[in-house]
Amino acid sequence: MEKRKMEKLGIETSLLGFGCMRFPVTADGKINEPEAERMMDYAIASGVNYIDTAYPYHGGESEPFVGRVLQKYDRKQLYLATKLPVWQVKTLSDVDQIFEEQLSRLQTDYIDFYLLHALNRDRFHSMVQLGCIKRLEELQALGKIRYLGFSFHDDYDAFAEILNYRQWDFCQIQINYMDAQEQAGLRGCELAQEKQVPMVVMEPLKGGTLASYAEDITARFRSLDPEASVASFALRWAASLPPVKVILSGMSTMEQVEDNVKTFADFHPLSEKEKEQIDEIVALINSRVQNGCTGCRYCMPCPAGVDIPGNFRVWNTYHMYQNYGLVKREWERELGESRQAKCCIKCGRCEALCPQKISIRADLERVQADMDAREVPCGESV
Repeated sequence: MEKRKMEKLGIETSLLGFGCMRFPVTADGKINEPEAERMMDYAIASGVNYIDTAYPYHGGESEPFVGRVLQKYDRKQLYLATKLPVWQVKTLSDVDQIFEEQLSRLQTDYIDFYLLHALNRDRFHSMVQLGCIKRLEELQALGKIRYLGFSFHDDYDAFAEILNYRQWDFCQIQINYMDAQEQAGLRGCELAQEKQVPMVVMEPLKGGTLASYAEDITARFRSLDPEASVASFALRWAASLPPVKVILSGMSTMEQVEDNVKTFADFHPLSEKEKEQIDEIVALINSRVQNGCTGCRYCMPCPAGVDIPGNFRVWNTYHMYQNYGLVKREWERELGESRQAKCCIKCGRCEALCPQKISIRADLERVQADMDAREVPCGESV
């Protein structure tokens, strides 16, 4: 298993980190504990030593399950990461209450990597004003936290403000080859490298989107290496960024664990040819975007109840990746019959408000036609 040194911290972590957000589940939605434990055992036996969970994962069941599994291992041989749910912190005492609950859930007396979870600018300001960061520093001084960091979802300017606030031990951002310019993005990687802050990457596969493509794009990856999975190229892209020390993957099947272990057991950075091919693939996928909706929601609310940005998001994603499975839930359940494009009454109010000057009424007709005429995957009923 490829290891990365965090020189600043004087430790070495596995490049592959086991994300405990997407364990396999039973029919009633509970963690399939025997299978999930088997997956964790395989990963640890293969050299994975970074285990990442969080307070809300699996409805609060991830931490207790991880805590039970790790009891059979030498705690000092593994790095355990979890997160403070900052949106639940209303007073300073909430920090202590939640942290102590996490120690109990995880059956440990310290956390290796502790993160303020999903920081954006507003949440960060709230944590500073409440004195929460200072309190976490006190817990670190007591040895209950070894390394203090944050995970992040906002724009680059917010990332720079947070990263520059103090000397963080590490940080965690979402980045992949489709989102290289989104949120903190590649600029954030450069800033982290400049400040010598080790970086952990989440969503390297964009929630699984970059693991499965239509045949035309799949063939491009196969031309580079017929034995490598499509997912492995996205993982290697993220792992090739200089400040990155851990790539988190939320694995749901043993096959995914085995494939990821294979990728990082014999890790090699992307070649120039592979980088060029991925750049071409990104350009091709982006060329399939149907309209320029930015999701600003100036067009909302719609008098007819249509979720206009939601329809365009589904439409664009479906065309970009040509995979109905990626949008099935949002189209059928979250939008549903009442908020789909077919409910448009052609009043035109939205077009008068759209800063992008999109022909919304005509595009909504196209959305409904395309989704109604989509290619139905084998075994799925219309």
